[in-house]
Amino acid sequence: MISPAHARLMAAYNEWQNESLYGAASGLTDVARREDRGAFFGSIHGTLSHVLWGDHMWLSRFTDSPPPPSSIKGSSSWIEGWEALRAERKKTDAQIIAWTDGLTEADFEGDLTWFSAAMNMEITMPRWILITHFFNHQTHHRGQAHAMLTAAGAKPADTDIPFMPGLMNHL
Repeated sequence: MISPAHARLMAAYNEWQNESLYGAASGLTDVARREDRGAFFGSIHGTLSHVLWGDHMWLSRFTDSPPPPSSIKGSSSWIEGWEALRAERKKTDAQIIAWTDGLTEADFEGDLTWFSAAMNMEITMPRWILITHFFNHQTHHRGQAHAMLTAAGAKPADTDIPFMPGLMNHL
């Protein structure tokens, strides 16, 4: 099972990687960010919007924050403007860090039940698995964004956890 320390590490990693990807993507034109590159959510912008949408959806299940107003089908265009997407990403990363800072061992115990619109059914799963999924979902789609950015000529930072600045502060 994962722990509060693991969740805090993953929240810090999430923030670090988002700063890298958004910084690299900011060096591209809006047209290049929106070009369909064959990923699950099409473009760099669409993929980053989907990750942010997913973070909001899961945070609404873990906390009292509201879910995003659109469905998963609209997740790639949830936030259209680049600067608005960047600002919401930064705000959400701070929210994720604050959430993980308050986690205790008890927050990983028990089950969570939610209605999945994607599956059109109510689902119940252990909370620790869903928190694991939350961070895994980010990593999966950020990997896609990293590959698209690299192919577009941008240079995001390294993705290896051992090279994260300030790593020892998160242990």
